[in-house]
Amino acid sequence: MDVLTWPSTPFDRRDLEALGATESQLRRALRTGEVRTVLRGVFVAAHATDTLELRAEAVAKVVRDHHVLTDRTAAWLHGVDAHVFAEHDVVPPIETCALRGHQPSARPGVDGRTRDLLPEDVMSLNGLRVTTPLRTALDLGCCLRRREAYAVLNAIARMHGLSRDDYLRAIPRYRRRRGVLQLRELTLLVDPRIESERESWVLLAICDAGLPLPEPQYWIEVEGVPTFRLDFAYPRLRICVEYDGVEGHERTPEQAQHDAARRKWLREHGWRVIVVRKGDFGRDSLDPWLSELRGLLVPAYTNRRW
Repeated sequence: MDVLTWPSTPFDRRDLEALGATESQLRRALRTGEVRTVLRGVFVAAHATDTLELRAEAVAKVVRDHHVLTDRTAAWLHGVDAHVFAEHDVVPPIETCALRGHQPSARPGVDGRTRDLLPEDVMSLNGLRVTTPLRTALDLGCCLRRREAYAVLNAIARMHGLSRDDYLRAIPRYRRRRGVLQLRELTLLVDPRIESERESWVLLAICDAGLPLPEPQYWIEVEGVPTFRLDFAYPRLRICVEYDGVEGHERTPEQAQHDAARRKWLREHGWRVIVVRKGDFGRDSLDPWLSELRGLLVPAYTNRRW
């Protein structure tokens, strides 16, 4: 056929005949960008909007009913992308565990494991068994690397109305589990007000440097009207720390101009502004802005007489 309309709902190779398509047409559509890969072996028309419902339909194509979706796949279905930047160039595996009495999946593209889950750890989401937001956050708090784990704990708390206390009440179940020490430490820092992964990284770096923790999402009022919202602020000292990045896409010239004008206003009104950029989280690039912050936090007042 000369013209083929690819569906906006997920399909796999078993559906090609019903679609009136061939394997070669699918390969060509992938090359030309008409079709994109959602998961390994699952595809959708390129124009289809990435929704949680679409993700669930895609996952349903590759898992069995007795499997529970866990870890980063569960987080993805709950609206939090816990995959690191480099993984977006490949199709990550579906992470599942088998319910008691069943074998874990050995299907290519599926990371099948076993795990002890209580009934309250599992929920139904668009017809799929998936670990709850609480269970998903705690599992990832144990198994991800520290920065990514902290960002996920904040993101799931923010999106699903969870609190630090919700996490702390559940942690005793994780006694002796690998990674529980990291989970317990990070949970004490959880703050649902933090709005992005890199903002979580900024706060964690400040904590690790032994510095006082700032207040997230602080509003500055102008003539009684909340006008400027700061990523992190020490209001009494008039110090703010801003993450300079738009995650997921590049900043537009308009956004850059707006940020520059905003920070100019802050400095003119007595605020000292530290800007943290996308590349400022490596070992060598952390020290400059943390040292600047440390210097600003030294109080000017002293009760010593000279």
